[in-house]
Amino acid sequence: MEPLQLALLVVGGLVAGTINSIAGGASLLTVPLLVLAGVPGNAANGSNRLGVITSSAAAALEFRRQGVGDAAKFWQVLGPVLAGSLVGSLLVSQLSNAAFERVFGILMVPILILSIRKPRVRADGTNWPLWLTIVVFFGIGVYGGAFQAGIGLLLIVALSRAGLDLVTANSVKVLINVAVSLIALPVFVSQGFFELGPAVALAIGFAAGGALGANISVRGGEKVIRRVMIVAVLGFSGRLLGLY
Repeated sequence: MEPLQLALLVVGGLVAGTINSIAGGASLLTVPLLVLAGVPGNAANGSNRLGVITSSAAAALEFRRQGVGDAAKFWQVLGPVLAGSLVGSLLVSQLSNAAFERVFGILMVPILILSIRKPRVRADGTNWPLWLTIVVFFGIGVYGGAFQAGIGLLLIVALSRAGLDLVTANSVKVLINVAVSLIALPVFVSQGFFELGPAVALAIGFAAGGALGANISVRGGEKVIRRVMIVAVLGFSGRLLGLY
């Protein structure tokens, strides 16, 4: 890779990692960024997971340092999420690169809308029945294993509905992101959908952004300006769909 491409991935990872820790949707930027850097669609999806791991792990450490978390809730939902992640990653690895880029390009727009106009969350202490918790988090795991983009937003909604406040839900979300990507990444590597150089460059920026975003989240920085993200996501979506 050329130095400019490497620098772009590091800086893009920094921005995406920050966004990912605060809310979610960072893969809307990083997967297309990898594609534009010359990485095929499925390999971009796989390579992106290394950055998600470093970003989420850095954020989890920062949340722990600041005394934020709910280990009980994490362990409660971990099983169905991991099972779903394995299923989702196996399914999406069967798509061709062209098919993946088309599907991802279409998904970018509704996920962008979800990230900008977040649905109302509830932290009223009302717990879902066990069967519903398993179904919901298995479904989130399938989606996360397949596409990753936007899983953080879905997790925030689900965890908040299960009774967690937004900051604590964020802290549990990043731990689940690590777990989902640790299951999905070996699947992509075994299928040959992983490029080490671009993945490492992105992961470096992702890790720094993850810690920064966690710090901002705890300090009440929910009002992050998203105008650049809107323009970038719409632009990337058009490119993946072959509009220009």
